[in-house]
Amino acid sequence: MKTLKIALDWTPNVNHIGLLIAKELGIYEQYGIDLVIINPVTDNYQTTPGKKLELDIADFVLAPFETVISLNNKENAVDAIAVFAILQEDISSVASLKSTVLESPKALDGKTYASYKARYEDKIVKELVKTDGGKGIFNIVYPDKLGIWNTLLDGTADATWIFNNWEGVEAESKNIDLNKWSLKDYSIPYGYSPVIITKRNNLKNNKILYINFMEATRKGYLYAQENVSEVIEILNLYITSYDKENIDLEKALNATISYFGDHNKCGFMNPERVNSFLNWLIENNLENSIIRTQDLFTNELIKSI
Repeated sequence: MKTLKIALDWTPNVNHIGLLIAKELGIYEQYGIDLVIINPVTDNYQTTPGKKLELDIADFVLAPFETVISLNNKENAVDAIAVFAILQEDISSVASLKSTVLESPKALDGKTYASYKARYEDKIVKELVKTDGGKGIFNIVYPDKLGIWNTLLDGTADATWIFNNWEGVEAESKNIDLNKWSLKDYSIPYGYSPVIITKRNNLKNNKILYINFMEATRKGYLYAQENVSEVIEILNLYITSYDKENIDLEKALNATISYFGDHNKCGFMNPERVNSFLNWLIENNLENSIIRTQDLFTNELIKSI
């Protein structure tokens, strides 16, 4: 058995279900892999997934695509590369409570946005407001990452970024009405999130092992689409007590499984979509044009299966 470690981007949730299934059903073991899943709650998110990859705390990490860009372009560059997209479409939103009467992004001017302090997040939200006709001038706060969603619920922030298939489902379950603004509706292209990231050199040196890891992972995500009740039981083994009390897991799963993609698309990253995001970052002076030439992602592990 070969031990591989993967660091999650968040506390266990529906986006991670393929990993959890493949571990619980022994699919990784069938490929000779002992998978260790690192939960960010163990250090209250003090070390980001990207940093865990850099420090070799994990062989793989889950993070937004922008983490790959960041790692490759920091002062002490990390040879990171994205190898698997969890979701084939962006199902996140910038959201506010309808009770705050923020009817569109421009209404965020002068209000408070709770940020995860992701690399481009604040700039993206400012551009969202500007695209809607606003000035993009609002207060930004950086709460404890694992409590950001609650700042919206308790009124200490007016808007934040959510996953529609998790926090969005919680809101629906609690009859909390949200205004949700998708980036694509405001002509802002966005990359894949989350993606599985590793180091190029590790991929090169462990290619067969990593192909096996990808195949087992894909089987987990594809299994989820056909076995909802069993999958919910597995998810219940991992989620926090808060999520058990507040999220309808069946709704969350049904809101997600179609985005995992079919046998041909599961894990795949479309080069055109990636390039649209890269070009937008360059055009908005968030990155240097060198990112167009960097080896930031690959589908080779998926194609090899």
